[in-house]
Amino acid sequence: MGKSMKLKFDGNLGYQLEAISAITGLFEGQESCRETFSVLKPVSLGGQYEAQMGFNEIGYGNRLRITKDELLKNLQSIQLYNGIKQSKGIDIHKLNFTIEMETGTGKTYVYLRTIFELNKLYGFTKFIIVVPSIAIKEGTQKFLEITKEHLKKNMIM
Repeated sequence: MGKSMKLKFDGNLGYQLEAISAITGLFEGQESCRETFSVLKPVSLGGQYEAQMGFNEIGYGNRLRITKDELLKNLQSIQLYNGIKQSKGIDIHKLNFTIEMETGTGKTYVYLRTIFELNKLYGFTKFIIVVPSIAIKEGTQKFLEITKEHLKKNMIM
């Protein structure tokens, strides 16, 4: 009776990999910024967006170094691939992207794995997960606990 049930996760479901690829593909061309932390004085970056680098009096979060035009091109390519109407432009002050998935398809797994992929590919280290209720927050924390070993084995941890 001392045995505990251990869940197994399939890290190769096509639709989940496509969702992860769509998100990480937005930043194609972004250099990997592996600094642990830096405090820099803002300077003009010739069309790149200082506002989206997360600068404040403390320092930078995830440094976005691709241009607005590169980001738009990446977005349009992903939209075209997925049969979605292409955006005409991007407001650099409102970089909000939506990934929509049906109920029961593994959204929590996708966004957690995407966090690891964004770190691996681009060095991003700051993420905020917003959920609509305490119950979902607790469920997300529990899911992270039970997928920890899977993510370690199959990702980059």
